[in-house]
Amino acid sequence: MKLTTRGHYSVKAMLDLSLQPNSKPASVATIAKRQDIPAPYLEKLLIELRRAGLVESLRGSQGGYRLASKPSQISLGHILAAVGETIEPLPKHEGDTTQAEDWVTFSLWRRLHEKLKESLYNITLADLYYDARSWQATQAEQNSFVV
Repeated sequence: MKLTTRGHYSVKAMLDLSLQPNSKPASVATIAKRQDIPAPYLEKLLIELRRAGLVESLRGSQGGYRLASKPSQISLGHILAAVGETIEPLPKHEGDTTQAEDWVTFSLWRRLHEKLKESLYNITLADLYYDARSWQATQAEQNSFVV
């Protein structure tokens, strides 16, 4: 699995939202600036994340986006799936399964894929939030975080 820019930006945006105090909404412009993501591209990703039920959009002068659920209920797997990221094994690892060597290699990659998929659905935004806060504490920074 290779995390594309699309997946990377989506995780960055979701982590940024998880860092908002009291689930306060954040504007696209604010997130884009903090995370160095082009705002038009971020808007498209947030729309996809909203359609998947991972974020909510609020209108008005104090509006923006916020998480639709607690960070502990949103996994990396959910985020990546929402923006069309695939976690399927690479096609080149589907060799001739009639050969013992190819079967072992295929079986190994299939098992690794299942473990990776399981891990992505077990790592939550809450986990990343605590990692981010720990990192910030070591850097003595309070206000911004860039993934």
